[in-house]
Amino acid sequence: QIMARAAIRSFDYLVIGGGSGGLGSARRAAQLGAKVAVVEHGRLGGTCVNVGCVPKKVMFMTATHAEFIHDHADYGFTTSDVKFSWPVIKKKRDDYIKRLNAIYYNNLQKDNVEFFAGHAQFTGPTEVAVGDQQLTAKHILVATGTKPIIPQVPGAEYGISSDGFFELEDLPKKTVVVGSGYIAVELAGILNALGSDVTIIVRYNKVLRAFDAMLSDSLMEEMAAAGVKVVKFSKVSEVKKSGDQLTLNLVPHVEGGVTQEMGGVDCLLWAVGRDANLVNLSFEKTGAQLDRRGFVQVDEYQNSTVKNLYALGDVAGKKLLTPVAIAAGRKLAHRLFEGKADSKLDYTNIPTVVFSHPNIGTVGLTEAEAEKQYGKEKLKIYRSDFTPLYHAVTTRKTKEHMKLITLLPEEKIIGLHVIGLGADEMLQGFGVAIKMGATKADFDSCVAIHPTSSEELVTMR
Repeated sequence: QIMARAAIRSFDYLVIGGGSGGLGSARRAAQLGAKVAVVEHGRLGGTCVNVGCVPKKVMFMTATHAEFIHDHADYGFTTSDVKFSWPVIKKKRDDYIKRLNAIYYNNLQKDNVEFFAGHAQFTGPTEVAVGDQQLTAKHILVATGTKPIIPQVPGAEYGISSDGFFELEDLPKKTVVVGSGYIAVELAGILNALGSDVTIIVRYNKVLRAFDAMLSDSLMEEMAAAGVKVVKFSKVSEVKKSGDQLTLNLVPHVEGGVTQEMGGVDCLLWAVGRDANLVNLSFEKTGAQLDRRGFVQVDEYQNSTVKNLYALGDVAGKKLLTPVAIAAGRKLAHRLFEGKADSKLDYTNIPTVVFSHPNIGTVGLTEAEAEKQYGKEKLKIYRSDFTPLYHAVTTRKTKEHMKLITLLPEEKIIGLHVIGLGADEMLQGFGVAIKMGATKADFDSCVAIHPTSSEELVTMR
């Protein structure tokens, strides 16, 4: 017993999960003087770095090149015999991710964070086993992220998740994407732009139903114009495999859906949501509660229902975005190890981008949310719809749509939504303005930068 106790390693802060939130919190705590350890069984960087935002953005930029090739002739360039090699970009992308994994490990070393490579399992509220190593800490953070949901239908295992997308060795000829969220539209847009025949299957009438209606409706139009087919009100009831190809049986999810057989499918991609990743963690031994969706229940300070046990990032189920996890992790570190009792993340007005084709930038309330919260009579809505200057000389066209939602009487901007070329890069600055409480008059007082698409946001009438 004495030897067993001696084998227990003790820390001020033990972080389970080497993703964005966990690493951000661990490094900041160490910089503040805490003795910190991180446990991770996979590659450092979590979902974002390995099978999420970063490799996805590389593929988004690859697809953007493919789209712009269609416009080269209109700009005076001869581009005959252009060929695309999926294996080339896959290798370059994978090599880049490996370099990032190494950078994350080196950063832990620089900040004197001890790293345990292995799978963590709780043996009690304050103790964790990693293999035959016992760890304990004054404070424990669970930042294990989420995992893709694979639906419970016969043959579902023949499909892949978003994780599997990054394992594809070549471009599928015919792809079916099941789902209506941002992961579904992003991967569908990438595959379609690169030349795959893409169909999206959605349970209701459109994609991105939680977003402002202008964004979801406009994206539906743009996807159709780009050649993406959408099967509405339907779901997959069975998947069959014959050789290298799949056949899907579709049935109605609600009235208006279809009953049909879809064959010749090379790639079935499930993008139907993500569950909290608590697999083999023995989380029940902490005594902490989960919410009704199975995510770790936390308060505004990231406290679980058990003292000195915390959760943040995707596993806590609120605003599943990498920068949110990083910011929340750093705020928690300052509260625990710098004595900043009120240090917590403000989850309002968080800007986000969807790397669809074209991409989307959004911050604040949707029009429907604003109406519900304040009443339609308290709002004034500004809109602008135009064709970006880029397309002035091109045969191919995409539209730009913008919306400002303001609250009367001072016309405080409570929602800003953009879809179109450059939406991703224009949003960050406007996000700062809205976070500061900007009004329409503040926007109007800013001299426009001409000619840009973003000038429309400061010249709307």
